[in-house]
Amino acid sequence: MSGGVDSSVAAALLKEKGYEVLGISINFSPISRKCHENEKVISNFFENSCRDAHRVAKVLGIPHGEINLRSIFEEKVIEDFCQEYSQGHTPNPCIRCNQYVKFEILLKEAQRYGADFLATGHYARIIFDPEKERYFLKKGKDKEKDQSYFLYILTQRQLASVLFPLGNLKKEEVRSIARKLNLPVVRRPESQEICFIPDNDYVSFLKKRIPEAFYPGPIINLEGRKIGQHKGIVHFTVGQRRGIGIAAPCPLYVIGIIKDRNTIVVGNNDDLYKKELKASHINWIAMDKLTEPLSVKAKIRYKSKETRAVCRPLDSGKIQIEFEKPQRAITPGQSVVFYNGDFILGGGIIEEEGIFNFK
Repeated sequence: MSGGVDSSVAAALLKEKGYEVLGISINFSPISRKCHENEKVISNFFENSCRDAHRVAKVLGIPHGEINLRSIFEEKVIEDFCQEYSQGHTPNPCIRCNQYVKFEILLKEAQRYGADFLATGHYARIIFDPEKERYFLKKGKDKEKDQSYFLYILTQRQLASVLFPLGNLKKEEVRSIARKLNLPVVRRPESQEICFIPDNDYVSFLKKRIPEAFYPGPIINLEGRKIGQHKGIVHFTVGQRRGIGIAAPCPLYVIGIIKDRNTIVVGNNDDLYKKELKASHINWIAMDKLTEPLSVKAKIRYKSKETRAVCRPLDSGKIQIEFEKPQRAITPGQSVVFYNGDFILGGGIIEEEGIFNFK
């Protein structure tokens, strides 16, 4: 229970169905001394969330507790977030948290205390096919709120022990239930995109932890010619236009980041479009492994549209994805997720292309 409307209503629905419900809030607050200057704001954010969850639990008449996962969150999510940025990648910490914290450590802790299931307020659905003896993940009914993209990392073991009570509801229905139950968080705003940086100043957060990534370096064009200077690669991500600070006849965009040379590569908008990518750290939900080319619909970030593509297995265990239409700003560190209709087939982490072939 995060203290938000979604997890609060999820708990209420489970109780209504007859489940014995225990509310758990996770303490994620940073513990490193190399912390963001505004760590007090971060700690207060988690304290307030936990307090809201406790108020909701009291209204619902269910027990509520807090579990301290600060160390594992620091190691698996925050340190990885910083490391990826230092490599010129753009990570997705929510996926990492789901993989290593919520549906791994928290699930095991819940089972250790005798729980049959771990439930969350995600907008997604889980289906079991008795003929195939396999669990499948589906998009949430509310296509605007669907969060299946963030859940492609779930394993069969985890899917068997997870419940998503909001999967068949739309957001307005969830808020309506919260109002009817007079839940104290009904007017609480949507949660932050990066929970451990509630002020959204991720540059300041990273500067405190990885100052080496803020060393200045060259900005070059696709001919390999230096045309400017940057103040640190963490200021940039593929597809970015603002902050480049170079006057040019046409708008310039970040095309790539070469970490080993501390270099930003820029070009025009057309240079951002590519038809292929490689992905690693693959997790398949609909099958054990990919053995032959597979036609899918894929998207390269949460807000992007699904596009027809073909996945091909590589000897390295990675996969090659070729899109029917070029995709804009394929970004290393983000996840590419594969769909078949409403079903999530699997996904992986987008890799760097390697060395640029300068003109």
